[in-house]
Amino acid sequence: MEKNVALTGMMGVGKTTIGKRLAKKLNYNFVDIDKIIEKKEGQSISSIFKSKGENYFRKLERDLTIIELKKINTVISLGGGAFLNGSIRKYVKKHSVSFWIDVPIGTILKRLKKSKNRPLLNKDNSDGVIKKIYFARKKFYNQATYRIRCKALTLKQIIEKILSQYE
Repeated sequence: MEKNVALTGMMGVGKTTIGKRLAKKLNYNFVDIDKIIEKKEGQSISSIFKSKGENYFRKLERDLTIIELKKINTVISLGGGAFLNGSIRKYVKKHSVSFWIDVPIGTILKRLKKSKNRPLLNKDNSDGVIKKIYFARKKFYNQATYRIRCKALTLKQIIEKILSQYE
């Protein structure tokens, strides 16, 4: 049995885009944990944060992520904060090969500037808030099996690099 592929990293780094293409190449299923949560709850992540709070969201995220990690032949796009959870990291290590999609902070800042659907940013997409989240999470992302430094890579090169390290 091949292990799953779990993609972690900051919001806005392209985990979903990379994951869909990677799954196609591997002939695996693709799951985006945020989309699974939204479908189950019938509302956006932002709405869940507003109506039920971050603690509710994180528990739901943990439970649904662990269910998906137990499946086989799957590429999993984790939520940006999921890898901070010790239970999720434990299951990722047991069932998956994990990849930190490491995009330079400057690129992330540009991508998130206009984002309206990131609950941790709410109305404050300031560089300071985004950097604070990034630097707090970096030590957790660094626990992934592999780190893919995406600075000068095309989408195709990122996928090739993941495939070569996975296989």
